Amino acid sequence: MRKLRRFLAMLVAAVLLAAALGTLVPRPLWPAAMAEGEGTRHILVLKNQIHTDIAVPFDDGVRRRFAFLADAGLPIEAPEARYIVFGWGGRAFYLETPTWSQLKAAPVLKALTLDASVMHVDVAGAIKEELPDVIGFYVDDEHFSALLDYIAASFQQGPNGPVVIENAGYSTYDRFYEANGHFNALVGCNTWTAAALRTAGLRTGWWNPLPVSLWWSMRLYN
Repeated sequence: MRKLRRFLAMLVAAVLLAAALGTLVPRPLWPAAMAEGEGTRHILVLKNQIHTDIAVPFDDGVRRRFAFLADAGLPIEAPEARYIVFGWGGRAFYLETPTWSQLKAAPVLKALTLDASVMHVDVAGAIKEELPDVIGFYVDDEHFSALLDYIAASFQQGPNGPVVIENAGYSTYDRFYEANGHFNALVGCNTWTAAALRTAGLRTGWWNPLPVSLWWSMRLYN
């Protein structure tokens, strides 16, 4: 029993050390070079206690790039639509836990081990950037295009394009799609967000499994 306690204590200490180093060590180590037109594209990162999303402002190019969302009934052409919000995550937890009161053991177990992944897409109106769970960044056109490429590549492709999951969504303004990759506790929704932001030319921590560590590293290095 003493050996087990010692092992668990060492394991917890190792995880905490990895999380601290993952926040404090930047990735990439050196800032990326910015292209012409620096700072012309504004994106937002949104967080809650366990999850982060990326909000991309609508324009004609973004609407054309993600036109398939209209086929699933998302109001991407609505005048009040300002942002399209993307998140990647575990299938069981995402689909079966719309609110904390509906938390169940099976989705949590899958999230901690291995699960299929899904893309969650939400159409949003105006988002107040001064809120504590919202942070904005400006990127250049080249990196903005690379970010859209990264997001588009996360959707699993079927014979007719991205595969929408029928009867899955929290409201009339969001949809779930099959995604590429597998979800686990080490490679989860926040590491996907971090990788997307690095594609956009921003710096994150080396490993950011939690929203708070990603938040700290984003503020520290950008």
